[in-house]
Amino acid sequence: MLLWAGFACCASPGCYNSICMFRKVLIANRGEIAVRVIRTLREMGIGSVAVYSDPDRTSLHVRMADEAERLGPGPSAESYLRIDRILDAARKHGAEAIHPGYGFLSENADFAAACEDAGIVFIGPSAASIRAMGSKTAARRTAIAAGAPVVPGTDQPVTLAELRAFAATHGYPVLLKAVAGGGGKGMRRVDSEDELESAFRNASSEAERAFRSAEIYVEKLIERPRHIEIQLLGDQHGNMVHLGERECSIQRRHQKVIEECPSPLVALYPEMRREMGEAAIRAARAAGYYNAGTVEFLVDQDRRFYFLEMNTRLQVEHPVTELVTGLDLVRHQVNIAAGERLPFTQEEIAWRGSAIECRIYAEDPYNDFLPYPGKITRLRRPLGPGVRIDGCIYEGWVVPMEYDPLLAKLTVWADTREHASERLIRALGEYDVAGIRTNIAFFRQILEDPEFRAGHLHTGFIDEFFARRVPCEAPPDFATVAVLVAALHTARNKADAAPVASAASRWLEAGRGDLLR
Repeated sequence: MLLWAGFACCASPGCYNSICMFRKVLIANRGEIAVRVIRTLREMGIGSVAVYSDPDRTSLHVRMADEAERLGPGPSAESYLRIDRILDAARKHGAEAIHPGYGFLSENADFAAACEDAGIVFIGPSAASIRAMGSKTAARRTAIAAGAPVVPGTDQPVTLAELRAFAATHGYPVLLKAVAGGGGKGMRRVDSEDELESAFRNASSEAERAFRSAEIYVEKLIERPRHIEIQLLGDQHGNMVHLGERECSIQRRHQKVIEECPSPLVALYPEMRREMGEAAIRAARAAGYYNAGTVEFLVDQDRRFYFLEMNTRLQVEHPVTELVTGLDLVRHQVNIAAGERLPFTQEEIAWRGSAIECRIYAEDPYNDFLPYPGKITRLRRPLGPGVRIDGCIYEGWVVPMEYDPLLAKLTVWADTREHASERLIRALGEYDVAGIRTNIAFFRQILEDPEFRAGHLHTGFIDEFFARRVPCEAPPDFATVAVLVAALHTARNKADAAPVASAASRWLEAGRGDLLR
């Protein structure tokens, strides 16, 4: 009988022929991804343990979990990045495994190794694989060794002098990137020699704050590329498959905001899916990879693709893959971590229909996407066929200032991309979040844009979108409209009661009317 350290044996006859499952899993994260993981654990009959910082004491993931443990005050360095406190919480609550979600410690090799040393299963790849692929420069070297095409760049962190030499050889523009980075942090475009020093200094500083590593490397910038990624699943027995691609080209400040599966480009050239999938698997195998992971590619205007990096974790945008393939990636992550084999081969994977996801942020798209924390005074979620929401908010909850302002992910599925776009526009029209500003109205403008509907996507799409049209003002909050209506009504009643209205009151009434409109 096969028993794995820290696993619970079900003591049933079937246990002799299959790996026993965990009884309890701690989620070392917060927000919507913690809620997402808790839901699958509950379906699997596995207990969940949430961890939280002081600002997250009343968060939805804490309320939904079976158990919860405080980590510390608001700053991530004193809570969600404290490996010692997370492991202590796992021991205290008897969790046999830890799911890292995305962000925070999800791609931290030291955390994965610390879990292993503590006898707790890390639901993700090995520490060695994270080191091989989590570092962007190490990942480039691994991809090159595996025969995957890469963008011209450096395979080591660079000094300012080395950066100047690279730019002189390859020409501008170039792209500075954090070695330990992700999510657009520590990334800067440089178009000329005059910008180089300040860009290098700012990118290093931002990388240090975000990842505790100021190391920067450089790549030749590909103009107007598409960002297309391949989802992988591999077990600990050497089996690995790809689950197709996701188009992630709609980005602001180098961070994805709209994702879809399949890519409208790959849908026109299906051989790209096979070629990119094979390249991604080669790179992952070279790193001894298992569990869920994503290999990201840049695609130029001639459809040539280049290895960009590998995310050694579950991606924010995984719901679009789940809707098109019908697979629960979190469930497979847990099963793989428990030692199970993949239950399907590459030939058995099928893609059906089209899915599009919008990341709903507390931010102002019409003011450089600045975060907009505050109290949610009203929440109405869209419903209907093919609509999925992965969220962490509720009425009365205060969006904290300490963390990423992601509120939810609205994802829809339909039989075609055109129908999915129409369904998403309808769903966005039903989505009502009051008390703060969000990007919901902005997404409707993007989805109605002819260039988006035609599938003409690239990473600079949003900048060009703003350049070719004047964005509409965000719709006013309902409470603000109610106050204006009441004020206008009062003014009109006073005007009716008075025999002659003064010139000042007529101007005031006209102004209120304009504001209301």
